[in-house]
Amino acid sequence: MLRVAEAPGTAPDAAAHRGEPGASDASTRHKVARSILQHGPSTAAELAGRLHLTAAAVRRHLTALEEAGHLTTREQRVYGSRGRGRPAKVFVLTDAGRADFDMAYDELAIKALDYLADHVGPGAVVGFAEEALAPVADRFAATEGADVADRLVEAFNDSGYVVSLLPAASGRQICHYHCPVAHVAAAHPELCIAETRLISRLLGTHVQRLATIAQGDEVCCTHIPRPQGTDDERKPS
Repeated sequence: MLRVAEAPGTAPDAAAHRGEPGASDASTRHKVARSILQHGPSTAAELAGRLHLTAAAVRRHLTALEEAGHLTTREQRVYGSRGRGRPAKVFVLTDAGRADFDMAYDELAIKALDYLADHVGPGAVVGFAEEALAPVADRFAATEGADVADRLVEAFNDSGYVVSLLPAASGRQICHYHCPVAHVAAAHPELCIAETRLISRLLGTHVQRLATIAQGDEVCCTHIPRPQGTDDERKPS
């Protein structure tokens, strides 16, 4: 859990008085950070709405998380046509902020994969990456439903990822807001390659990786093209 020093002179936020008896500022800040982890870069207003907090309370927690190095800010990215006015400011987790949700064995895993690559060969790392994703494939096979993309998202989420399926102009996108192996994959991109191949194999179509947390992006995003012959393409409003 995030442990952020309490700012002197601050009053308990509204969450401590609305259905969360004894809730501390630290636990509320953890919820703020987790909401950003689950939903991606977020504005203060979006966070206030999701967590049922006042705008003032959210801003106070965001300031504390920024000062602790767990968050940073940037302008909201707009895909497609942009309306008038300045882009909104969104809050983004830093590497330090993400680390609070990660397992503590990244360095050991990296060293183990380094050893495999050096003493057995790069193919061993690829084989390990594919084997590590086997539980996702197993969970996918165990799910039911007509939409294979929905089933795959469910399988990823059941395996410790935080994944959403989003509409896109020419298909859909599977977006990971939290990857449990991001730091390891930064040293061994074979993990990302194996994941992309798994998505393609389970969906039965070619897919394209657009962004990767391990390479510095805020999300891992894989594009699933709309099957040829469909004419229900929707243009963004």
